[in-house]
Amino acid sequence: MEGKAKKITKKVILYVILILLAIIWVIPMFTLVATAIKSKGDFYSGISLFSMPESIAWDNFVNAITQGRLLTYMKNDLIVSCLKVPLGIFIEALAAFALTRLQVRHKTGLFVFFLIGMMLPMQTALVPINVVYSNLGLLNTYFGLFYVYVGFGILILRGFFNGIPKDIDEAAYIDGCNKWQLFWKIILPVAKPAVATLVITDFLSTWNEYLLASVIINDNTMKTVPVGIMTFVGEHGTDYGYLCAGVLLSVIPVLIVYLIFQRHFVEGMAGAVKS
Repeated sequence: MEGKAKKITKKVILYVILILLAIIWVIPMFTLVATAIKSKGDFYSGISLFSMPESIAWDNFVNAITQGRLLTYMKNDLIVSCLKVPLGIFIEALAAFALTRLQVRHKTGLFVFFLIGMMLPMQTALVPINVVYSNLGLLNTYFGLFYVYVGFGILILRGFFNGIPKDIDEAAYIDGCNKWQLFWKIILPVAKPAVATLVITDFLSTWNEYLLASVIINDNTMKTVPVGIMTFVGEHGTDYGYLCAGVLLSVIPVLIVYLIFQRHFVEGMAGAVKS
């Protein structure tokens, strides 16, 4: 009886903690939605931050799209994300395949090199990147934003590839596969959960990337969502309903990507720790 009581107590504590964490996560989302549907008059009337307005201010969303040119920023971000994410994952998969499946010298050293590159803050590379891009004429171009972060992707895929039995390689070679066919037709399809995980995380990081995009892009017609939304902030004041409406609309593509690939997400993260 005492053992059952302890188990019940542990479950109750666990559920209480989970509920508190869920509330902490939901509150910012609720305030974002509540603010996005409030008019300027609602803010001046002293209505609570957590209160819903009497009428929804649809003008905030219309203004974000028309006056704020949010659709232009979202189009730019989609172009960059839809080209950069597959290219980045492909390069990361090739590097992870070489580190786990091929006879490469100093594999551990190369992997540590990638990890060091991932740990270095982007701020340290802003000036060199700006100088190089300026000399190459890549400022204010889509191509200039096709930067590739390979550290995290290699970490995920290397761990997942290590979890795939090497017997598969031997069977593939016996059946006449070369190294490219082994990578493309066998290893990569098996690693679909890890690839799905990377699609979510890489799309999210690319869509929300602000620092590098703010340095490379100065043309308003080329700005991505994080940089473009900053133009919603006025010099002498900010319409927070208008701003939050833009933020809320910009979340939709990321949410769609997550819903498509989320069932593979946990499995891919679990495979990442196998090494």
